[in-house]
Amino acid sequence: MRVADRVSVSPAHRVFGALRVPGDKSISHRYALLSALADGRSTIANYAPGADCASTLACLGALGTIVSRTPAPRAEDPPIITIEGRGLRGLRPAGVELDCGNSGSTMRMLGGVIAAHPFVSTLIGDASLSRRPMRRIMGPLTQMGAIVTAEAGDRPPLKIHGADLSGIHFAPDTPSAQVKSAVLLAGLQASGDTSVLEPASTRDHTERALTAFGANVTISGRLIGLRGGQRLAGGAFQVPGDISSAAFMAVAAAAMPGSDVTITGVGLNPSRAGLLDVLRRFGADIETAVEDDHAGEPVGRMRIRHGRMTDLVITPDEVPEVIDELPVLSTLGTFGGSVTVSGAGELRVKESDRIAELVAGLRAMGADAEERPDGFQVRAGTRLTGGTVHARHDHRLAMAFAIAALGAAAPTLIQGADAVAVSYPGFFDDLERLAVRTQASR
Repeated sequence: MRVADRVSVSPAHRVFGALRVPGDKSISHRYALLSALADGRSTIANYAPGADCASTLACLGALGTIVSRTPAPRAEDPPIITIEGRGLRGLRPAGVELDCGNSGSTMRMLGGVIAAHPFVSTLIGDASLSRRPMRRIMGPLTQMGAIVTAEAGDRPPLKIHGADLSGIHFAPDTPSAQVKSAVLLAGLQASGDTSVLEPASTRDHTERALTAFGANVTISGRLIGLRGGQRLAGGAFQVPGDISSAAFMAVAAAAMPGSDVTITGVGLNPSRAGLLDVLRRFGADIETAVEDDHAGEPVGRMRIRHGRMTDLVITPDEVPEVIDELPVLSTLGTFGGSVTVSGAGELRVKESDRIAELVAGLRAMGADAEERPDGFQVRAGTRLTGGTVHARHDHRLAMAFAIAALGAAAPTLIQGADAVAVSYPGFFDDLERLAVRTQASR
């Protein structure tokens, strides 16, 4: 699905209706990588349709993995991905640079996979990814025995000389699910035991996925460990809907009086529940129901209705659980009730400097917003004016600005809107379908 680079979003009175969001991006990456390392064939239904997860499949194909797509039973669903596993340390030299596109998840986690293979690989990315630091995977992978270098200190391209790895005990200073996953994926193929002690809990999709593929993972509080050399078994997997994609419509429903949105088939993993906790604290009326279990991932529905609105403070200990949702949560402050975030310096090294660009964009729309070194504040005040804003080709900024635009006095033109194709290609279509622009009820 092609998305226009410039999209105009008009104000709305509320959002109303039901939808399904795309497959979870985080889980899709992990299922693809583990399928390539497994013995036998794996099928993945509802694989995330965005460009980021396509980059992971393309890199695996370049490394000798056979990846194919077949139509899903329902025409509206994405194709089913089939991956022929190559077994532990069974990938082949690519012979070309591995292009990770805009996907930091691909570069970091694939780095952990190929560090255990006895050949040299070069990982590259687009202009945005090439500015993102990779030191946090370079350190532990080097400790395990790989040689990892970068042309510009710790920025891509990354050159990884794979080796026979040894397990380590790793205690990162900064919580990161991607770094944890890179170390565990390397440790799975290393000799001895590998463990990661997180400074704060992060999403646990890797631990659940490893277990679903047959590995024995030990978890004691924030300490996660596994034994190297465990064989994985391919199987049939289904990816839940992405709660980070659901966050945009959920925030709109929480912020706009009269709104009522139900999202079905969405992942309800407790390590991603921080979003719902924050929205409830803001005053939203939220109901959730777990209806199924997909390979250890709870799946169900959530209903979000507007309630009272109050000031919202997101503290550093909460940030790891809502790091991807912070851009859209900031927009709550443009509807009523201020939003203050601290301890989120990680946002400065995402697809863009999300603190600087978020605040600049909201100000361009008329918000009273302040940039801080490790966060921001959006103060409740007058209604947004609308106008022109640039998403800096960052998918989460493009969608956050679109949600804020619903509450503006006039339309907002979002430049760089095509970035939504990274994770949620149908976002603007879904937004238009749910937005109610007349006072008449549905």
